[in-house]
Amino acid sequence: MEFSLSKEQLLIQKMAKEFGEKYIEPVADQIDRESKIPDEIMQGLAELELFGLPFKEEYGGANAGYDCYVLAMEQLAKISSGPAIAISVNCLGLGAIDKFGTTEQKNKYMPKACKGEHLASFAFTEPSTGSDPKQITTHAVKEGDYYIINGTKRFITNAGYPGPMVLFATDIESGKPTAFIVDKFCEGYTISKPWEKIGYHGGELLDVYFKDVKVPVESILGKIGGGFPVLTYGIAFGKVGVSSLALGQILSAYEESVKYAKEKTHRGAPIAKFQAIQLRIADLAMKYEACRWLTYRLGCLANDAKDPVIFAKEAALTKTFVCETSVEAARIAVDVHGSYGLMTDYKVTRLYRDAIMGPQVEGVADMQKMIIAGVVLS
Repeated sequence: MEFSLSKEQLLIQKMAKEFGEKYIEPVADQIDRESKIPDEIMQGLAELELFGLPFKEEYGGANAGYDCYVLAMEQLAKISSGPAIAISVNCLGLGAIDKFGTTEQKNKYMPKACKGEHLASFAFTEPSTGSDPKQITTHAVKEGDYYIINGTKRFITNAGYPGPMVLFATDIESGKPTAFIVDKFCEGYTISKPWEKIGYHGGELLDVYFKDVKVPVESILGKIGGGFPVLTYGIAFGKVGVSSLALGQILSAYEESVKYAKEKTHRGAPIAKFQAIQLRIADLAMKYEACRWLTYRLGCLANDAKDPVIFAKEAALTKTFVCETSVEAARIAVDVHGSYGLMTDYKVTRLYRDAIMGPQVEGVADMQKMIIAGVVLS
């Protein structure tokens, strides 16, 4: 059992940290205000190969594994959630293609998305569905060598960027969900304006409309009626990114609180002298350490997830604990800042808004607990 980071892990962690502090930090407030990631930031992330960290070099990835992916995501999310979300969802979509795709599909879609030239999306949620695949209304009808897809998907990240979308639709023949790879902005593909959400600004959520979208049979990901395994696998690996993002927010809440406690004075001395502040700082330190090792462990498990059921349980466990803890950490950070913690001039207000998002995305907390209990009690 090894608790120290390797030389490669330390280098990637440092690379992401330095890029975040040098390039993202100066525009972090702008990203929050405009909910848009500047092109130069996206280009910089691509040059550092951060869009394809976990994937093999033969498909354009950095072959660094999910352990290094977690380390990089933590450092980016500590600065701003937007760029981290773009990478997380890109890796979510690519992870499904990497696992279930044919060699031809991988060669077609992965290299550009790993290099950040394209961004992948993962489209399951619909206006009338939550976590139940049986309620999917988007449908696919076979016509010769093609499938005609009609329907609407909701809250889709990266939908405004070109690239592949892993789309789930009910195949009329089988009556079951099937996964397809769709080229975004093909004929019949349109998008809504971005939703105005409370946090995670920069990671735009859009509705996507499919009107007689024509995809070849070769675009099926996995097999007809076999969408559920693709969905559960993809979402489980997606939780690695979301957990890392929440971990970065906890780290930021911790660091911002320590900094403020040392700099803010009361009667000539830093407020760190007060026991109440010390107890809150200690709480943040404990929460960060607990979540850090839980998330790092999930990254290591993702590198060799032989049993998909067990991995889904570990991913649900980590995601739920870390995201719920990030909300607690953000609240404590606001407490440390007092009235200033309510002012948008201070980063902790953004952290609080971002943290609220975590337990609700990529599987609400109660659903994740049901996944955990289902495995534990089986």
